[in-house]
Amino acid sequence: MAVQLIKDDNGKTQYVVIPYDEYFRMCLQMAEIDDETDDDLEDIEVEHDELDDVELPGEVCSIMTWQNVSLQAAWRILRGMSQQEVAEKLGISQSAVSQLEALDSRPQKRTREKLAAI
Repeated sequence: MAVQLIKDDNGKTQYVVIPYDEYFRMCLQMAEIDDETDDDLEDIEVEHDELDDVELPGEVCSIMTWQNVSLQAAWRILRGMSQQEVAEKLGISQSAVSQLEALDSRPQKRTREKLAAI
């Protein structure tokens, strides 16, 4: 099997490039691993905090994952609203809603509260 190592400036291996057929074979082998038992798992300590009771609906998580959108956009999509409709309810422009929904957006608390009230 031909393997190519990609190293950083310090000579440390960062990536391994393998032929697709080998990768596919490895994926099939991983799928065959028996996941029926938990014998190979170990218990770990859980650190509880004040957010333990906060829940997010599975539909919102699915939208965020499958459509690669922010939390704000996922809620809007779940509610079946357009950005224009949200903009009208908030009294802002559609482009402002688009900015609020950017993946790297960090809306202020007051803005989040207004979005939640829609």
